[in-house]
Amino acid sequence: MEHKELKRKALQNRETKEIYNQLEPEFDLLRKILAARRQSGMTQMDVARRMNVKASSVARLESSLLSGKHSPSIVTLKRYAMALNCKLKIDLISEKGA
Repeated sequence: MEHKELKRKALQNRETKEIYNQLEPEFDLLRKILAARRQSGMTQMDVARRMNVKASSVARLESSLLSGKHSPSIVTLKRYAMALNCKLKIDLISEKGA
């Protein structure tokens, strides 16, 4: 079974869909940081050198957004962004009327 089909089936379950929707901000951020790293042409090792950390720390940061086991600090996310010559932007969006 392909990922798209598995996801479609899983999201038919109400509880699974609720949990998935709650994780959307993390998934969105993960997509953005991976896209930024890909566009920069850098590897995790390159980013780690610029952040002055081990490559495993960068791998853990990227995977933490997917797993939800750990939330990286804003300072860490800013350092990651700076390593990619990017800026971190955090925004609050009202759910009023949503």
